[in-house]
Amino acid sequence: MVVGSVSALDACGVRMVDPERVAVVRAALPTPEHVDGLAEVFALLSDPGRLRLLMSLLEAGELCVCDLAAASGLTESAVSHALRLLRAHRVVSVSRRGRMAYYRLDDAHVWMLLDLGLTHTEHTAAPHTAAPHTATARTTDTGQRP
Repeated sequence: MVVGSVSALDACGVRMVDPERVAVVRAALPTPEHVDGLAEVFALLSDPGRLRLLMSLLEAGELCVCDLAAASGLTESAVSHALRLLRAHRVVSVSRRGRMAYYRLDDAHVWMLLDLGLTHTEHTAAPHTAAPHTATARTTDTGQRP
């Protein structure tokens, strides 16, 4: 094994094996702006504290800052800071009732991402019985959590 350089097994002997397939894939790729936006969403989801908040909202539907702090184990200050960031990126939305502000996931796409991510982590924690690259697509036919 050679460290710091590409071994002969990892290097391509030609620049493209299937130029037509490469062209189809490149044409189907999202724009750089969309990729950057997606990277921002995943960056927001990469923080364990923010994930605890989002999972709390996924479970409860709607909570105030105090209840989010109690449910997530974070301070009210940390919750408020995280919610400002999540609101700025339209991951959560707020509704006010009197002096109280209640937060919820902004739309079904957000909870679907969280739900699929959680399902994936549960799936990958279990021993794999299928051969690599033979996974089947999971579909949902309703907006309900599985």
